[in-house]
Amino acid sequence: MGIEVDHIAWDAQGITITLPRPKTDQTGEDLAKAIPYSAGPCCRATALRTWLNAAGVTSGAFFRSISKWSVLGDDGLNPASLNTILAGAAKLAKISYVPELSSHSLRRGMATSAYRAGADFRDIKRQGAWRHDGTVQGYIEETGLFEENAAGRLLRSRVKSA
Repeated sequence: MGIEVDHIAWDAQGITITLPRPKTDQTGEDLAKAIPYSAGPCCRATALRTWLNAAGVTSGAFFRSISKWSVLGDDGLNPASLNTILAGAAKLAKISYVPELSSHSLRRGMATSAYRAGADFRDIKRQGAWRHDGTVQGYIEETGLFEENAAGRLLRSRVKSA
């Protein structure tokens, strides 16, 4: 089941998207994710509101197909289409790493950026809905190759003491 307009709650701090319990989740709890407002042109919550208003979407799926004749579909977007859409948008934006861009890389990028910004490991894992610490830890280890480097810290401490 895809994300629907009824799953979104608008708040002064951002939006909360609550999805009914996935079939694979045996805990019996719905999955809620908060997306805070952010400053600047890349605010995800503002972009979602803009899309819904521009498309006239008030119920049902909010990610929908658009035909080559610019007709908005009624059904939810096929998840398999996401990587194609990302690649097309990246090409339009003249992003050089189009082949590496995917829905998976967006999740991975969130973990990496959150870690670099000082987010707690537990919070990163919860936001990404990862079950295993090792998955998140792998992303984080790749992030800090130079920042969290014993040899680099040794060199920095020598420079400070000199």
